[in-house]
Amino acid sequence: MSNKPGGKGILKASPDAGGYSMGRYVLKRLISLIPILLGVTFLTYGLMYLSPSDPVEMLLQAQGIPVSPDVVEAMKHKAGLDRPFIVQYFTWLWNFMRGDMGVSLIDGRPVISELKTALPRTLLLTATSVAVTILLSVPLGILSAVRQNRATDYIVRFLSFLGNALPNFLVSLLLMYYMALKLGILPVLATGTGKGLILPTFALAIPMTGKYIRQVRAAVLEQLGKSYVEGAISRGVRERTVLYKDVLRNAMLTIVTLISLSIGALLGGTAAVERIFVWRGMGFMVMDAILMRDYPVIQAFVVWMAVIYVVINLITDLSYYFLDPRVRQGLGVR
Repeated sequence: MSNKPGGKGILKASPDAGGYSMGRYVLKRLISLIPILLGVTFLTYGLMYLSPSDPVEMLLQAQGIPVSPDVVEAMKHKAGLDRPFIVQYFTWLWNFMRGDMGVSLIDGRPVISELKTALPRTLLLTATSVAVTILLSVPLGILSAVRQNRATDYIVRFLSFLGNALPNFLVSLLLMYYMALKLGILPVLATGTGKGLILPTFALAIPMTGKYIRQVRAAVLEQLGKSYVEGAISRGVRERTVLYKDVLRNAMLTIVTLISLSIGALLGGTAAVERIFVWRGMGFMVMDAILMRDYPVIQAFVVWMAVIYVVINLITDLSYYFLDPRVRQGLGVR
């Protein structure tokens, strides 16, 4: 396979003679993300604009002010909601970029204040869930691969299938019933303390662990079937050394991909668990906003989730760069 300029190999050289620097690659990726974020903001604002409910009327009703046509028109003019859609969109986008995300239609609080309260809680829950998932799934996945088609492998695979089949809300209810109500060793509701974080963490980690085990097992089995493993063992290298220094390192791309996907899913998909345990994070906040049709909060949530997603994807790509030199060579980055 040729890697020379003009060759027909899979890995081609970059247009520049020596490739481009890591800084230029990151800058190029960041620039390419701008149209995506603009598209997300445009669609988000457009969908809220087309909503049948009038945000001014909802805000007046929430504040107990009598709704009359004159008052509504005056409020719309003051807020600039009587201007053309495209003008409203760019005004909202400019304010959003400066940190002004509007006010809640329910309680009149600035949306940025609600995000500052909810986002750290969701980030904490996401971090603990991913950490527990990695601590459980990576050793069990490796063990299942090493003990392939033995009793240990069958047991681990059965548990992984069971965990993967259980939805988060069902795991939450089971943990709440047995750990909190039956045994009484953990609080029913998440109280904001470390002890209150345990149940929602495991409610999210158990289903993810089931999925991770299968992926880690498959990645390790793929590496174990390659010739470099047999060659290292035939040279007298200990199996444990080969497993942890070479096999696991080469399987890290799969694990990193799983982690990035899970973080993105958890940041936007913990609503059910947060509602069950009354953990007032982003999921809890947006569920209330949807039920109450609090459009500014929904808009801020969607845009922030999009920003977090693209940042996570960029970090994942950069981790590939450091973990696998072949990726670096394929990108033409030096």
